[in-house]
Amino acid sequence: MTEGTIILDGGMGRELQRIGAPFRQPEWSALALIESPDHVRLAHESFARAGADVLTTNSYAVVPFHIGRDRFDEQGLPLADRAGRLARSVADAHGIKAAGSLPPVFGSYRPDLFLPEQVDAILRVLVDGLAPHVDVWLAETQSALDEARAVRRVLGDDARPLWLSFTLDDTDAGAVAAGRTAPTLRSGETVADAARTAAGLGAQALLFNCSQPEVMRAAVEAARAQPEAAGLRIGVYANAFPPQPKTAEANDGLDPIRDDLDPASYLRWAESWVEAGASVVGGCCGIGPDHIAALAGRLKEGKPRIG
Repeated sequence: MTEGTIILDGGMGRELQRIGAPFRQPEWSALALIESPDHVRLAHESFARAGADVLTTNSYAVVPFHIGRDRFDEQGLPLADRAGRLARSVADAHGIKAAGSLPPVFGSYRPDLFLPEQVDAILRVLVDGLAPHVDVWLAETQSALDEARAVRRVLGDDARPLWLSFTLDDTDAGAVAAGRTAPTLRSGETVADAARTAAGLGAQALLFNCSQPEVMRAAVEAARAQPEAAGLRIGVYANAFPPQPKTAEANDGLDPIRDDLDPASYLRWAESWVEAGASVVGGCCGIGPDHIAALAGRLKEGKPRIG
């Protein structure tokens, strides 16, 4: 029933912290890229050995929000290039794919901080650095449709697959899971609008990430209900954070990790997403190689085609 399910990797930041990489705020996962790239390679290796079909470049925090404007202006391009090279080398060694992570450049979970007059220039640095090394573009943790539109605009006519991944409002996850509240992006825009926008932008996949597992099935079902989504892969990679307030910024502190999301319980969530129509599954913050191994062992039956 799950032949063709693509298995993504897990959360890079918490895996770097777990293996002893340099790790602090505000640099987050970018600190290891700057000071200890071998730790980044080790993290990629762990996810590849766990069975991931796709490794995501460690470029999420290579933005002024995390590393500062001066450092970004001086080092943004070579750091993005380094992130691409590290993912590419491990992906090639394991015969899998590399996805270029394009993050929300003004801080996660905060569509209100979006600056349309600055976004293209920042994204251009990441795209230029990653472009020689990646098979897929992954615009992830997008809180609003304008963030995704900016990614498409900067990519221009780049022919590689574009995967758009949105983070969902999970402040009342129970209400979403029970069907009392429709799933929405953190901007308040609907999943239906996200599906239509993804199709209109020529995306190959519509994903939902960096939100609690409880809200994900409803989003998959809402996306699947849109006629425009018929040609899109739908996917999920949830996080292991407790509920986040609307004023939260992802990675603005070391949030606790839920103790009820061990590999076996996370697999049960993933099986429900696949049952609802997801064909891309992985993990975000707090989801490690053991979780990905559980997904790969149960959900992957044969090698999927990517691209």
